Order: sequence, then C-alpha cells, then structure tokens
Amino acid sequence: MSAFPIVLAAHYNPEPNDQGPSWLTTLGHTKDRLWSIDLFRCESILLKSHWTMVVMDQYTRRIIGFSVHAGTADGPALCRMFNAAAGQPWPIRVSSDNDPLFQYRQWKANLSILEIEEIESLPYAPMSHPFVERLIGSVRRELLDQTFFWTQTDLENKLRAYQQYFNEYRCHSGRGGATPVEFSDYRAIDLNRYRWKKRCRGLFQLPVAA
Repeated sequence: MSAFPIVLAAHYNPEPNDQGPSWLTTLGHTKDRLWSIDLFRCESILLKSHWTMVVMDQYTRRIIGFSVHAGTADGPALCRMFNAAAGQPWPIRVSSDNDPLFQYRQWKANLSILEIEEIESLPYAPMSHPFVERLIGSVRRELLDQTFFWTQTDLENKLRAYQQYFNEYRCHSGRGGATPVEFSDYRAIDLNRYRWKKRCRGLFQLPVAA
C-alpha cells in the first residue's frame, strides 16, 4: 500500500465535522484509474433487504457499475458484487471506507489476486470519501425515493437505467456543467425545434433536438 494513506492515518487526526478538502481528491488527480466503492442497503416493496454496491471513477465521476445482493452480505458476496460491478479492465486502486464488510479476508484476497491496491478513507472524516457518498445520496433522492422495486432483477434494471442517465445526460457542477461521458457528436439544441425525451422510465425528461 502507498505510504501516503499510512502517514495520514498516523499523523492526521481531523475533527468529526472537519470540512477541509479531501486527500482523495489530490490522489485522484495525480494517479491513474482510482475508483471509489461503497455499499448501501435498500428495501423492496415486499420489505426484503438488498445490499447495493456502487463503483465510480474518482476523476470523471462516472458510474462504473452497480451490483445488487439480496439478503445478508459476507466476504464471498462482496467479491462477487465487486467483480460484477467493476468489470474489466480492472483499476489500479480502489478507495473504500471503514465498513466492516471491507475487512473480510476474502475481500482482501480478491483484491490481491486482481493486483488492486486498496486505500481506506480516514475514520470519522466524511470529507475523505466525498464523491461516492454524494452519489449514493443522489441515487436515493432521485431514484429510490421516487419509485418502488419488487425484486433484485427489477432493482438492477432501474439502477442500470439510472447509470446511463447519470453518465450520459446528467450535468455535474464538479465538471463545469458537463456530463461524465462526453458525446463526440454533440450538437447544440435549436430552442425553436426540440422535444422532451424521458429517461429512467419517465422519472426525468431532457430536451433533445427535434
């Protein structure tokens, strides 16, 4: 593991409400292919619990993928979720928080086999892992709080649709109003000739050229 996080963990003791800049921001801009990963839990309309892993690119804010596991998550389940969400090529580094799930030996072994370096965020410092935390908040507010899901497959389909919307159409203030994925055939919309196109099964509507 890089010495940078080790030095910070030993000598940097932020207050719980510290609002300073994230050290992952600097690392993400100076290193290639740093991904942030995190987990959150949600319940179906049948009140069945589902764990969802989200993987995002630290620099572009692009959602790499989602993966869902119904029921209790453990080490092997965590490895399957990451392998399904991340796909290939694998990143050089991933950043995770201090969730006990990321302490499973199977998780550590999986990263070792894939030759991926894990960088853990600092305890009690939310700003040390800000982008993926903000992404989870956006997923909850914009998708999960606005619609129901029945099964794991239903949730996966809705998350996949949201991923496309987020990456290709949703503007981001952190990128100067641009989307994580820029279109090579982008054209300005004629305000006199446009139509509204629905995304995520009608949750969002965006203007497109008529």
